[in-house]
Amino acid sequence: MYCATVRVQVTGFGMYTVGVCIDEAYFVPALTTLTSLADSQPAGDLKSVGVRVLTADLSRGRAETMASVVARLGFGSFDIAWHRTDRWQVVSCDHISATTYLRFAFTADFVGDDHLIYLDGDLVVLGDLATPLDGLGPSRLALVQDELVATVGRGAALPGVADRWPAFRGRPYFNAGVMWCPTSLLSGLNRSITRIMAGAGQHIHFNDQDALNLWALHGSAVVPAPPAYNRFELDRFEDGAQSRAREGTPVVLHFVGPDKPWQPTCPDTEGVRLYRSYLRQAASLVSRAKDPTAGIRWQ
Repeated sequence: MYCATVRVQVTGFGMYTVGVCIDEAYFVPALTTLTSLADSQPAGDLKSVGVRVLTADLSRGRAETMASVVARLGFGSFDIAWHRTDRWQVVSCDHISATTYLRFAFTADFVGDDHLIYLDGDLVVLGDLATPLDGLGPSRLALVQDELVATVGRGAALPGVADRWPAFRGRPYFNAGVMWCPTSLLSGLNRSITRIMAGAGQHIHFNDQDALNLWALHGSAVVPAPPAYNRFELDRFEDGAQSRAREGTPVVLHFVGPDKPWQPTCPDTEGVRLYRSYLRQAASLVSRAKDPTAGIRWQ
């Protein structure tokens, strides 16, 4: 059951609604993502953009603070709901929690708009986020192909899938960090992912992302979004040559992996420094909202 509270609404037609799923550890990082989104949009446009948050454990005080910060950033509406995560099992990756599965628990009524753009809490937005919504039909979802595991049958993703269904080998494998979705698709997506997790758990390694890709492989239409809309920050993992060689400026810069830019031990790269500039802005907004529990360290 949802238990919604802390709603702020500005009437008017919505461009889209942004959804994030967080636990206590991702409170300030999620606000950092929203701060970068606010900074990247033309003045006044945010009044038609809503923010929706799903969480299992965020305190009511933090929820009130988040509502205050979102309002200061200029978004047109905010709502948060608490949802159980105990039915989801985390298969791999110590830095992942079951909260990541909440992206499948958004409903059309809760979102309150025709389109949801889901954002992970470990990225920054640097441009117009809405372009992949252009021409997106009511039964289609837009995703960006994963940079590190580009196709089915590579790496640890979807174990056994290419052997069980040989026709799937070489098909695109998508990253779930950003998702453009018509809200009319949400209820069916939720039901399908629940069935996949119950009946095909042996093929799940990268948790909700593998589940989403299984859903896509079994006939559900995914429209590939341009790579710039979910560009990985790779300088933390290599000499940076591959990262610098990629064409174009990222619209979304995604800090995948266990090393996160809000951690003091994270390597100090250009992308990390950019992230930390938004982190300082978000932390300042939280401080002005008088949340004494939201302290975070950065280099």
